[in-house]
Amino acid sequence: MENVTIEKLYKEKKDFLELTLLTAEEGLKKKILNNEIHRPGLALSGYTDRFAHERTQVIGETELSFLQSLDQNKRKQLLENVFRFEIPCVIISKNLYPPSELLEIANRNHIPVFHSRLSTAELTNRLSLYLDNIFAPHMTIHGTLVDVYGMGLLYTGKSGIGKSECALDLVERGHRLVADDMVNIIRKTPEIVIGTGNELLGHLMEIRGVGIIDIEKLFGIRAIRIQKRIEVEVRLVLWEDDLEYERLGIEDKYTRILGVEIPVVTIPISPGKNITVISEVIAMNHMLKVYGQEPAKEFSRRLINEISRKKRVSDYLESDLE
Repeated sequence: MENVTIEKLYKEKKDFLELTLLTAEEGLKKKILNNEIHRPGLALSGYTDRFAHERTQVIGETELSFLQSLDQNKRKQLLENVFRFEIPCVIISKNLYPPSELLEIANRNHIPVFHSRLSTAELTNRLSLYLDNIFAPHMTIHGTLVDVYGMGLLYTGKSGIGKSECALDLVERGHRLVADDMVNIIRKTPEIVIGTGNELLGHLMEIRGVGIIDIEKLFGIRAIRIQKRIEVEVRLVLWEDDLEYERLGIEDKYTRILGVEIPVVTIPISPGKNITVISEVIAMNHMLKVYGQEPAKEFSRRLINEISRKKRVSDYLESDLE
């Protein structure tokens, strides 16, 4: 998990969140511990038994109206009660300014307070996007990710087996490269993982015997993608005569990436095998499955029905004595 400070949030997303710092800078070294956002309405009213103080606090017009309705002593008492906790930061929406007591107490406790020009809903949405991306589970794997007919195919296999060459052939046929050699993977939702390229490598590709090539400059901007959902893992392995490989594909096989179940197809590599065309078929076949059409299972049903039909006819003819 990335180490995120309030200072990092402020520097990177100051314009995106339209933030203005209202307190001293001493509190900017505080760390954001999670991606959760909290509206401290109950805490500001005095109930702090279940106060989620470790979250980023967002105060809107309703909370400020409540504070303004109190006399100064009561307001100060409630704010002291809230700001005694280790709060990462407070962001006030709708370009509203807090009572002077709030800033005074926050400064004393080294808790940074910002105000934003955004509405409470828009501020929450934008802040959630940033924090969810920062705190989402992520990993880096050795592989190649290509967008084939809109399906994200992640090629894995030992070094030198032909992942990059397969991706290059796919790009030449009009498909798009996302990442080669190093694929950064982030889990966006419990069921979706997204792959992106390494920032340093970009869309460079190493072809053995040729060297480093730049896919974007060679094939144009339409040959690349910044990111793509990973939908199928294509596992490339060397052909071995004594191993049995999938022939029918009735039962789907899966792997797990960051806890997300992903279909996996194992392709044995042998001289003369056109992996590019097979890759296109894998993408189109997965698309059919998404739409509820599974040719292997349909063939199996037809075969079972035909065997059952022939058996019924055979039984009937054996019992027909006319």
